[in-house]
Amino acid sequence: MSYLRKKIAAESAERKERYAGFDTLWNEACKQGNEAANNHTPQTMVVSSDTTQWVVPEGVCGFAEIRLPKGNTSFAHWAKKNADFSKHYYGGLYYWVSGYGQSMEKKETFARKACEVLNAGGIDCYPTSRMD
Repeated sequence: MSYLRKKIAAESAERKERYAGFDTLWNEACKQGNEAANNHTPQTMVVSSDTTQWVVPEGVCGFAEIRLPKGNTSFAHWAKKNADFSKHYYGGLYYWVSGYGQSMEKKETFARKACEVLNAGGIDCYPTSRMD
């Protein structure tokens, strides 16, 4: 077997091992993010007019995402193929938090906790959110 073939085989095995680690890390981030979001009680939102009042127990409506500022890292390549991350308009990648109905607070909680786990695992990311 030639040197080049051995090198390619070694790099492939290394990548496979690294990607398995990313899979484990992402699953743990999602697990802890889900637990945090499900255990979070949003601040109730009250909307009122002159004659009517509506109570929204899930709090304000909004969106949240996990941002990877660099889209050319090994984790970013894996995340795009395996974890539904997409290219972000301003560069890098993002993961759209689609669960938890319209509750911005629960989505933010998921994103914050997942980023905490990913950052601890050496992945550069941060949560973002906005109200609807």
